[in-house]
Amino acid sequence: MIYLSVIMPVFNEQATVGITLQKLVRAHDVHQVVIVDDGSTDRSPAIIKKFISLHTKKQKKRPQFLFIQKVNGGKGSAIQAALPKVTGNYVLIQDADCEYDPADIPDLLAPIKKGRVKVVYGSRFAGPHLNLLFWHRVGNYALNFLVNILYNTTLSDMETCYKVLPTSLLKKIDLQSKGFDIEPEITCKILKQKIRIFEVPISYIGRDFSEGKKITWVDAFHALRVIWIERLK
Repeated sequence: MIYLSVIMPVFNEQATVGITLQKLVRAHDVHQVVIVDDGSTDRSPAIIKKFISLHTKKQKKRPQFLFIQKVNGGKGSAIQAALPKVTGNYVLIQDADCEYDPADIPDLLAPIKKGRVKVVYGSRFAGPHLNLLFWHRVGNYALNFLVNILYNTTLSDMETCYKVLPTSLLKKIDLQSKGFDIEPEITCKILKQKIRIFEVPISYIGRDFSEGKKITWVDAFHALRVIWIERLK
């Protein structure tokens, strides 16, 4: 049996966090959602609290919601804050910005349910997607290519947010990154465990900066540093 816990970091996503939560309620196989507000200065915390309150009043059994508030520290720090509260035997990371669609969750879990793989990534570039910002795509391709060379693999999207893996594994790999570099850290540490990653296509609607996109070229340098450090350990 798969009991899926979803970790959802949130930072200033008042326009989309409610929509994402509604989609998670409708998603199959989601048993728990651990929401971590990473020091938002907009209405995100109020929207989350109201949603959980209404969900509880409806006495829905699934999913169970847990809300954590903390000072701003980055996506990685939010994931690390959520991990001790995770009760499911598998975990998925869900951004609150509506770029990733929870309707794809069953496709991510299907290979695991068949008992053939332990870790599944949703690839944005293997499935239908909105055109990405050019330099984001270039940076993503370069970092992905470097990981494939250094770790002898053939991933198409190591930076994807949609990663499903055993909770015990995510806790075991001892995460350290505080920002967006948490994504390559997870990937590199999984590959160093000699665990092969299975990819499935997912849909992806990327945003631009006017819509709230937060990752910048500076984050690419942090990712590069993590990739090299993990390879040299």
